[in-house]
Amino acid sequence: MPHPEFRALLLMAIGVSILATTACNSGTDEDAYFDVRGELVDRHIMGRGIRDAAVLRAMRTVQRHEFVPPGMVIHAYEDRPLPIGAEQTISQPYVVALMTEALGLHSDEKVLEIGTGSGYQAAVLAEIVDEVYTIEIIRMLALRARKLLDGLGYTNIRYRVGNGYLGWPEQAPFDAIIVTAAPPEIPPVLQQQLKVGGRLILPVGVHSQELLLITRTRDGFTRKRLGAVRFVPMIDGNE
Repeated sequence: MPHPEFRALLLMAIGVSILATTACNSGTDEDAYFDVRGELVDRHIMGRGIRDAAVLRAMRTVQRHEFVPPGMVIHAYEDRPLPIGAEQTISQPYVVALMTEALGLHSDEKVLEIGTGSGYQAAVLAEIVDEVYTIEIIRMLALRARKLLDGLGYTNIRYRVGNGYLGWPEQAPFDAIIVTAAPPEIPPVLQQQLKVGGRLILPVGVHSQELLLITRTRDGFTRKRLGAVRFVPMIDGNE
């Protein structure tokens, strides 16, 4: 029988070999979640009608497990929101894909995100467009997301700690604005920070919420209802 120390080393070597093989079979030496993320996209995102090629590519690329707390990693590729602290959540992957696709983004556009949260939505946007500006009112979340996104190599994201109801006037107008928390009503300031032809997508409501797509035209704004949703309330720093 092998010596106990030799057996321990042998078992350790076998474990490392299995992990390496899993990562290799998953498509990259560093991403052991490649296959399960692909299954999420195939089943819950493509399977529910998302067709935009850039959005699907971004959803396959961004590693959601990096954006959830350590205790939640096992649930990272379930199609549901997860808690990230400070009474906030990382959004359901399908909803992220739905909102991103609804904006009809082009690579040369500039997008404002209200509610950085975990940084996951910002990463998805940064895979698609040239410039992402993201605002988070909860300082702890903002700093944590920035550190994570910088560490992942995103160089086309700009950050601000502040009140999302005010938007980012110095960088306006934007081609698109996405709001990842629910105000009781559409913030008029955000509409005014859109270019003509720009799109704003956001959940609106208190007890019941509706996902709306607002488009700025030369004559005003159009509104399209995209269905019922459930988001955390949007915090107004002026209250």
